[in-house]
Amino acid sequence: MEGLALAPVVFGGLLVSLWTWKCLMMVVFQNKIIYMPGLPPNSRWEKINDYRDRLAGISWREERVRAADGTDLALCVTDIELGSERGSSSPDAAFYILYFQVGNASSIPPRLPDLSSTLSMLKREMAAEKRKVRCTMVCLSYRGYWTSRGRPSEKGFRLDSAAAMGWISRTHQEASHGALQSPAEVILWGQSIGSGVATNLAAESSMPDNLRLNSLVLETPFTSVRAMLEVLYPQKWLPYKYLWPFLRNHLDSWKNFELIANAYSAKSSVPEVMIVQAAKDELVPAELSQKLYDRGEKGRFSVLGAESQGDEGMSKGYETKSWY
Repeated sequence: MEGLALAPVVFGGLLVSLWTWKCLMMVVFQNKIIYMPGLPPNSRWEKINDYRDRLAGISWREERVRAADGTDLALCVTDIELGSERGSSSPDAAFYILYFQVGNASSIPPRLPDLSSTLSMLKREMAAEKRKVRCTMVCLSYRGYWTSRGRPSEKGFRLDSAAAMGWISRTHQEASHGALQSPAEVILWGQSIGSGVATNLAAESSMPDNLRLNSLVLETPFTSVRAMLEVLYPQKWLPYKYLWPFLRNHLDSWKNFELIANAYSAKSSVPEVMIVQAAKDELVPAELSQKLYDRGEKGRFSVLGAESQGDEGMSKGYETKSWY
């Protein structure tokens, strides 16, 4: 009888131990679980030229920049001319798009064909403009991804995004030859995890004097990592959603929307927000994007909604607007 009575205690203890161990591992290794920068296996060795036949004539180049902590980062950059006066000596206006990648098992080069397709569409739609406009798109490869050094974390991504914005500011200063001009417009475009990085930057960092935040494009955004835990693990008996107090990565766009609204409350212009829901996304439910949309409407934002047809965003239905 003693052996029979002891068996449930032993098995119960093993179950609780395994349950506790898994919770501990999720807390300790949350950066690796959330970001997975080494996947797919060849992501660190991919090159821009591997996709050159699918770039719709858009020429991309790799640039380097250092974050404030010294981490060496990679950027994918392209410059395109828009309008009917292409080829003239200097542009009449310039704007910049800073793109933040998905961030979960991804790399920049495979995104370039879709990004190039969007830029090509932009060129066609703005072909009738009666002046020359230069558009520079900068794709940030976070620390730990592709050829960037370091290890991914939300704290590190804050430094990375600020470094990319600084690179844009210096590039614009050099392109304008130091002349005093009105600030260039900047669009922050984030996908999935990148949406959280974009709203972090907009909420917590002041724009350089020669740049102005025009708008945010958020594809398949979620409200926060905590909300994603509740969506992915809704079962009450699973421990994961109860581990949110131990999160080191929040990517809290819900909170950031309020911070952005407060930061621009005294300014004459407020950045527009476009929220794009992926019709077939397997992870981020449309309800989280809808919550952000509703929150933006309650604030001072001008919020636009759209839906893409793919499972990874990349909407082909953006409105063309005056970014300059």
